[in-house]
Amino acid sequence: MLIDFFYTLRAAGLPVSVKEYLTLLQALQAGVVGPLNPQACSIDDFYYLARITLVKDEKHYDKFDRAFASYFHGVQQLADFAHEIPAEWLRQTLQRLLSEEQKARAPHYDYEQLFEELRQRLQEQHERHAGGNKWIGTGGTSPFGHGGYNPQGIRIGGQGGGRSAVKVWEQRSYRDYDDSQELGTRNIQMALRRLRRFAREGAQLELDLPDTIRATAANAGWLDLRMVPERHNRVKVLLLMDVGGTMDEHIPRVEELFSAARAEFKHLEFYYFHNCVYEYVWKNNRRRYAEKLSTWDLLRTYNKDYKLILVGDATMSPYEILQPGGSVEHHNEEPGAVWLQRLTHAYPHHVWLNPEPQALWEYRQSIAIIRQLLGGRMFALTPKGLEEAMRLLSK
Repeated sequence: MLIDFFYTLRAAGLPVSVKEYLTLLQALQAGVVGPLNPQACSIDDFYYLARITLVKDEKHYDKFDRAFASYFHGVQQLADFAHEIPAEWLRQTLQRLLSEEQKARAPHYDYEQLFEELRQRLQEQHERHAGGNKWIGTGGTSPFGHGGYNPQGIRIGGQGGGRSAVKVWEQRSYRDYDDSQELGTRNIQMALRRLRRFAREGAQLELDLPDTIRATAANAGWLDLRMVPERHNRVKVLLLMDVGGTMDEHIPRVEELFSAARAEFKHLEFYYFHNCVYEYVWKNNRRRYAEKLSTWDLLRTYNKDYKLILVGDATMSPYEILQPGGSVEHHNEEPGAVWLQRLTHAYPHHVWLNPEPQALWEYRQSIAIIRQLLGGRMFALTPKGLEEAMRLLSK
């Protein structure tokens, strides 16, 4: 019942969020006014509880009163629903209202068959479609279009959300990560200290040439080697960062890590990739199509002394890792898994840092695949995860 009340408030133009709606449910569950029924709670009690939890500004009280009366007392709703509700919001609502049975019946094709079906749709379709399970359009369970549900489809236009598209039919632009981001939280500061401790590891001793010459001269020409503790940062780091798509949610944390790395590693080289590493990487996202670096050249340029750190949420369609041509943005001749194996073979000291909450890893098939390819060397982008990753890299 209350979910319909929530939608009534939204339709009336009230800026009610899901978080505020959950607060109301928690208050009812805690027995603040008792369960909503005539014996235990009056409608007036519920009215005041709902208003105090859902309305954050007095200017919305009139709208709330009208919507409340319309829903609970049958007063005619004064809001113009057709005018107030954005079409995009309706499409997203349609997606949410799909039953589990409808989702289970969503068409599913293998990789080659998916593209053959798309070619047929492009030849046959001559008008816009919404809903349904076949044509290119919005909503519904068709594997072609956006705003609906399909576990493995081709997103055409619109915004993503399901994180399972096999291909994305658009040319997207990304921005570079900011390496001057201030480290403002204690957790990231602790991570910085761990990075600093790792960065200063190297050879324990180095030759002290001036002191060796003096000691040898004082020893009648007999060689007397003198050693001193290593003072310079000799650690070499190759940082490869996923950018764009689902990584947009993690930009602040990755920028904080990037800033820490730029400050702490004297020998740091960084490049970008999208979702999975393929045959090229790049340094400048604005010019990524014009200034690409072949991954083969990357492997030839930086030797195995470099510590390889890959940063990404590893959230993508499994085809992007396992299938030739699986990249959402271009046709890759070799699977991403092949390139990951080449990287891990070339750089024995490697880890993958994942900003996605670790509790969600078991629900992402692509994360399981990449963890397996890296021999389990995936760590959460948290202070504990960084400490474990840096300890492994320093061995």
